[in-house]
Amino acid sequence: MNEFELYFTLGRQHIADWQGIDHILFIAALCLRYQLNDWKKIFVLVTAFTIGHSITLALSVLNVLIIPSKWIEFFIPLTIVVTAIGNVIENKRFIHQEINSFYLLAFFFGFIHGLGFSNYLKSLLGKNNNILLQLCSFNIGLEVGQLIIVAAILSISYILVGLLKWNKKNYLLFVSGCIFSLAIKMAIERYPF
Repeated sequence: MNEFELYFTLGRQHIADWQGIDHILFIAALCLRYQLNDWKKIFVLVTAFTIGHSITLALSVLNVLIIPSKWIEFFIPLTIVVTAIGNVIENKRFIHQEINSFYLLAFFFGFIHGLGFSNYLKSLLGKNNNILLQLCSFNIGLEVGQLIIVAAILSISYILVGLLKWNKKNYLLFVSGCIFSLAIKMAIERYPF
């Protein structure tokens, strides 16, 4: 296996690993308000998130940005809480703008999640000075892993809302509430004091 394949696979597996449930919950909360026919908006949203975490992942791995991991581990579930709350207080203007604050929020939250991946990637890279290929392939793997999660979430939403005719607002409220509860529990467990 060449180096690109290795880091691509590690990135894809890392995002889909149940050990990283916080990242899966964030992607779920991010995509819940959309349906299958909104795939372009979701792609832009997830890509904005990926760009955000790619930037901080690179800065952290290069030791330009150093933040204690206990704070990052605490802030990650808070990003999930805020995203779930955004789903609950949904309004049409907020959701249907092509470029809106939700994309900027996803981009900003990507910074926080990228820092969460940095310790993992630093341990893989060791003292390697030429990390561009590894960073790029790891991030591409993460993006592919995220898109797999998005496809699963959209499929479930399509079955429940599209085929079984569940009320979309009730579905959004219920699932966002569940995600909110799990994220609050994580934040309490990870409180850094």
